[in-house]
Amino acid sequence: MSTIQRKSIRRRIHARIRRKVSGTPERPRLAVHTTNQHIYAQIIDDSAGRTLASASTMDKSFENSSSNVECAKKIGALIAERAKGSNISNVVFDRGGHLYHGKIKALADAAREGGLQF
Repeated sequence: MSTIQRKSIRRRIHARIRRKVSGTPERPRLAVHTTNQHIYAQIIDDSAGRTLASASTMDKSFENSSSNVECAKKIGALIAERAKGSNISNVVFDRGGHLYHGKIKALADAAREGGLQF
């Protein structure tokens, strides 16, 4: 009997999403990744292959390094603030193959409240 390989399923879903979603200089991609210990968010210009802004629970300015909904809200607000500093207001949301629920939804809502439009 085969086992469910969640990581390979998530990667397959992410590949399907990335075929449709791409970041441009006018509208970069907000990529989100979560692990059991940390949450990462990057704003990426795929045409140039550059990261324009990033935030994670591993930042030195982030005092509580955990992977829960409260930390996801803080990361969403932080990435929105850093995007404003780089004059970015419109982004394309890339959930990274994760379900749009819980931490991912909390991060997206906080980024929207911080001024990002997607």
